[in-house]
Amino acid sequence: MFKYHCLNPIAAVGLDKFTEKYEKTEDIKEADGILVRSAAMHDMELPENLLAVARAGAGVNNIPLDKCAEKGIVVFNTPGANANGVKELVIAGMLLACRDIVGGINWVAANKDDADIAKTAEKAKKNFAGTELQDKKLGVIGLGAIGVKVANVAKHMGMEVYGYDPYVSVHAAWNLSRDVRHAMNVDEIYEQCDIITIHVPLMDSTKGMIDKAAIGKMKDGVILLNFARDLLADEAAVLEGIRAGKIRKYVSDFANPTTAGQDGCIVIPHLGASTEESEDNCAKMAVEQMMNYLENGNIINSVNYPNCDMGICAQAGRIAIFHKNIANMITKFTACFGDQGINITDMMNKSKGEVAYTMLDLESPATAEMIGKLQSIDGVFRVRVVK
Repeated sequence: MFKYHCLNPIAAVGLDKFTEKYEKTEDIKEADGILVRSAAMHDMELPENLLAVARAGAGVNNIPLDKCAEKGIVVFNTPGANANGVKELVIAGMLLACRDIVGGINWVAANKDDADIAKTAEKAKKNFAGTELQDKKLGVIGLGAIGVKVANVAKHMGMEVYGYDPYVSVHAAWNLSRDVRHAMNVDEIYEQCDIITIHVPLMDSTKGMIDKAAIGKMKDGVILLNFARDLLADEAAVLEGIRAGKIRKYVSDFANPTTAGQDGCIVIPHLGASTEESEDNCAKMAVEQMMNYLENGNIINSVNYPNCDMGICAQAGRIAIFHKNIANMITKFTACFGDQGINITDMMNKSKGEVAYTMLDLESPATAEMIGKLQSIDGVFRVRVVK
């Protein structure tokens, strides 16, 4: 029996996927797996028996990834599950920025008591005139699940689309419209595009990438959209760009004191994935990945350990070893089994940065003595008996 704990409300359609092998617990100390959305986990004491954390969403900045890696706790996310919901809001953001829809709505609300409002509106509407998306150049920085969807729908709306992503996956490339122009560097996006939308993960290399220098390369009157993470932009520099007339509008899905209520900023309260469909998709994907890992040891869509999938174990035993990505580890592991006369029928070793994950299927179950020897090897974080 596996026990799971929810740090945030998780859609019932996802939790319903748990079988009779699983039990929900309100005591986090009992949990083998944790399901989370936005709850902050950095200062949380992680239970020794915790095996997995599944984030029902893409961003994982609320989870201590390195700490989890060192404890042999696999952290999953659900890339692509909320992509359509975010894509639709990005398109809405473009329309809000190009057409002063909000200003017009606010004008109507302010003049609701005017008996001749229809006639007055005809005179006032020129104050809210805007521009169309068709024939505008859109730059998409980051061609993951969301970026590809935004690029494709923009092409259908008659926009000229530039895409930039030096690490684009084969899957994304197959799904990207052949009519999207591939920018060779990000400066081409900055210099050529009327509207720029950013869809990259927040890392040390991307934090603050939309800075004063980047803004200086952009066209006058550019529209910036940020539905990825607010820290990707130096928002003080963005406000300076707005005041200087360089930036026409900045649309962000992240409310914070820097941009909230500022002229030229359209700030949305993190609604990108706030649809029933997105929440359902994320919950189902998070639960399925957690179950596959807890039952079979397979890792799919982890952010702190490599993907590793050996299917369902048909042998007598399966163990998983979490360890440093250093030389000679496999030799040490196999030597332990050889000394005990245990035959390895299948094995997979994958690495990700400084950590690695090794799964081994065995003709006979691993003994407690064997697990102890593996655990004592320098560089091993954790040894888990899957079967």
